[in-house]
Amino acid sequence: MKPIQSVMITGANAGLGREAARQLAMRNGIEKIYLACRNQEKADAAKAALEAETGKRIFEVIPMDVSSPMSVRAAVGKMAAPVDALILNAGGTGGKTPHALTQVGVTHIFAANVLGHVVLVDELLERQLITSTVLYAGSEAARGIPKMGVAKPDMRTSSTEEFVSIADGSKFGPKADPLDIYGTIKLTAAMWMGAMARQHPHIRFVTMSPGGTTGTNGMDDLPFLKKVFFKYVGGTLMPLFGMMHSVETGAKRYVEGLLNDRFESGHFYASREGSPTGPVVDQAKIDASLANTQFQDNAFQAVRRFAA
Repeated sequence: MKPIQSVMITGANAGLGREAARQLAMRNGIEKIYLACRNQEKADAAKAALEAETGKRIFEVIPMDVSSPMSVRAAVGKMAAPVDALILNAGGTGGKTPHALTQVGVTHIFAANVLGHVVLVDELLERQLITSTVLYAGSEAARGIPKMGVAKPDMRTSSTEEFVSIADGSKFGPKADPLDIYGTIKLTAAMWMGAMARQHPHIRFVTMSPGGTTGTNGMDDLPFLKKVFFKYVGGTLMPLFGMMHSVETGAKRYVEGLLNDRFESGHFYASREGSPTGPVVDQAKIDASLANTQFQDNAFQAVRRFAA
């Protein structure tokens, strides 16, 4: 594996992205960290705080809204030097209008979690601006977490058309719960990553779930009662039952997935079966369909329809 000296992190101004930036800055050999964020003011504040906390002046803000392919392409167009590694961390539950369609025909929740990252990787590869590793923030929701009431995604055929229906929201309808959609979207991305690993063998493509993590901002746009439960009540109680862990622990998964070559390209790593915390394992050992290359290629073909 090529030594990693520079890293770009999407959604890096808060939560897991910011903590991953802090942890990477403390690793020997990391010389540059790009904070790709949609809000300039929050990004600048995060940069200043990270410099104060780490004593390093290696952070640079890149304005980028991953829910907008135009914003992503504009940001990459301004890059003067390649980056060794990329952490695709930005996402969430799609804002106030998760089911609304963007100009390219995907839902807001799909755009934020998947499409913008697909465009980002494509642009970096086309311009030869990525040299080593792409890490996508997966989720145990992609194979279900029964203990937390998160059902396994209802995939009937895993055809290209079914993955298209996930992207444009027609699989779910306009009143579906964003939390129910989230796992299916994360599954789509994990399958896309598997296809990318086979198509670009010179780059590592690792899907790594940060696990059930307290204090993240991904739930901020949920309905009030659900937000209160997942961010505050659940964030206090669930760690006591081993159902959540700290942001530091979640971000450490990113860092290890990025820097430790025992995590193989094309594989999806997350917690053991039935849990959102604890040691990570290859998820194909839990659900063999995750390693199905035809399903992976179908997901790839589906997202290509919107990323062109």
